[in-house]
Amino acid sequence: MMHSRGKTNPTVLMSGDAVGGVWSYALTLGAALPGFRFVLAIMGPAASVAQRAAAARLGNVVLEEAPYRLEWMEGAAADLPASRQWLAGLARRHSADLIHINGYAHARITADRPVLVVAHSDVLSWWQAVHGEAAPSKWGDYRDEVAAGLTAADRVIAPSRAVLDDLATHYGFARDDALVIRNGIDLAAYRPAAKRRVVMAAGRMWDAAKNLALLDKVAAGLAWPIEIAGPATNPEGGTAGCEAAGLIGVLSPAEMAVRLGRAAIFAAPARYEPFGLGILEAAASGCALVLGDIPSLRENWEGAAVFVPPGDAVGWRTALRDLSEDERDRELWAFAAQQRARGFSREAMAAHYAGLYREMAGSSVEREVA
Repeated sequence: MMHSRGKTNPTVLMSGDAVGGVWSYALTLGAALPGFRFVLAIMGPAASVAQRAAAARLGNVVLEEAPYRLEWMEGAAADLPASRQWLAGLARRHSADLIHINGYAHARITADRPVLVVAHSDVLSWWQAVHGEAAPSKWGDYRDEVAAGLTAADRVIAPSRAVLDDLATHYGFARDDALVIRNGIDLAAYRPAAKRRVVMAAGRMWDAAKNLALLDKVAAGLAWPIEIAGPATNPEGGTAGCEAAGLIGVLSPAEMAVRLGRAAIFAAPARYEPFGLGILEAAASGCALVLGDIPSLRENWEGAAVFVPPGDAVGWRTALRDLSEDERDRELWAFAAQQRARGFSREAMAAHYAGLYREMAGSSVEREVA
């Protein structure tokens, strides 16, 4: 028997983590859907004090935490049985009507509720994009868990068509009911201000997918400074540094919005970027965009950004120099990016999820009646 209380707005148990973009995505959905109740189940590293405070400010979000390893971490397979049981227990305790998994392996949960998988990224696609070759055999068990999770889910969503293509390539995923729901942000929080003659970038400096080391390489040949926001210390050990670009550290969302509003150019030479929330924030802030030429970014920003292959240092130096020297061209690209950003509002994203949540909760009611 499927569980449901038949509510107009269901209670959603959502899995996630506090180390990446999924955290921002989850709180954005919570803020945009105040009539829904979310139980945000965080695994992996604990949420920070600031993150817990941000969740507490949303009256419709309940935060639950457990230190189970995330599915892509070494040794994660040993934690999966217990972490699935933990999620199932939360579903019962909070009377959840459906389960929203931000990942894959936890879709194989015994909880008697409909399960939605949202595919934000995956290791095999990351490895191929970063290293130019298939992931080594040690990731075979991970591949099997992802494929099984995709099969077990009642519905599968991705933020871009490129992500669904990656899942087909690496995991044999092929379902006609898979949908693209593009991520969105609170556009009102990002506004252009008087622009500084600076190139801004953001991300984990040590993450090869972000490819921010390339910007340090080209910075010495530019008249404008390059400023990179984000952590430099890898949680698995080591600290990345810069010789020519400037590291400005981890910024709060409000601080980031101010910086983006005043930056004339935003650069993202990513080798792998399933969606790119930071790029969207920069576009809404009136930055001219220079992006890595990869399918996911072409999908969202074709005609609204300058594209350069991620490995072409000469091309990046030329593109950034030309854009910094041509104010008219820079303003045109900034305008195009800001116009495109209007199509990625949190309200549009939330409306799609609200409809899907109600549909899935409704199917739960039908199964119970049957």
